[in-house]
Amino acid sequence: MNNWYVYIVRCADESLYTGVTIDCDRRVNEHNNDSKLGARYTKTRRPVALVWQESWPDRSSAMRREAAIKRMTRQQKLKLVDCG
Repeated sequence: MNNWYVYIVRCADESLYTGVTIDCDRRVNEHNNDSKLGARYTKTRRPVALVWQESWPDRSSAMRREAAIKRMTRQQKLKLVDCG
């Protein structure tokens, strides 16, 4: 069974984007390429760089963690990234 990852990328404009995937390297490449698979948010904020990731045993837990992170303030996310 694949592990799921919650990840944060830092965009060129210094904003942070949070997502869920089973392959962080592939997903970051999708965000950075002209692929239709990248997020609309990151499309105009390239390049992006992976700054944090966390492993979860299943998609459901990873999505709950993603939702919790998205509710955090920017300062809380920066603290997570810096300490992670």
